[in-house]
Amino acid sequence: MSGKCFVDTNILFYAHDRQAGPKHDRAKRLLIELLGSDAGVLSTQVLQEFCVNLRRKGNLAADETRRLIQDFLGWEIVVNTPESVLGALEIESRHDISFWDALIIYAAQAAGAEILYSEDLNDGQMFGPVRVVNPLRA
Repeated sequence: MSGKCFVDTNILFYAHDRQAGPKHDRAKRLLIELLGSDAGVLSTQVLQEFCVNLRRKGNLAADETRRLIQDFLGWEIVVNTPESVLGALEIESRHDISFWDALIIYAAQAAGAEILYSEDLNDGQMFGPVRVVNPLRA
């Protein structure tokens, strides 16, 4: 795998949700590939959403959630700043998408990612140099 790849929250969650069937298998396979390539990128937003989903939907205890988050601390982490918020507002307006999706896109762009792995956005859509890929599609 060449180039940086930003991973959205839903992909992280499916990789840890054994009840998700084929989505679990595809997401887990992708994360394993990214872990071996040093190409994975996340943001503070993704880690925060992942924590909430693990606790709420996955019913994980805080210590188990902490261990899972630590697995990703070797990845590049984009820290959202006030400039991130302003950039996301611009993307939100330009593309008529949710602010939260725009913040993900902004973080992917800020990291210089070529690919944004997400189930929430349109597969193949381009946001500047970032291409959305839905790795969960059959």
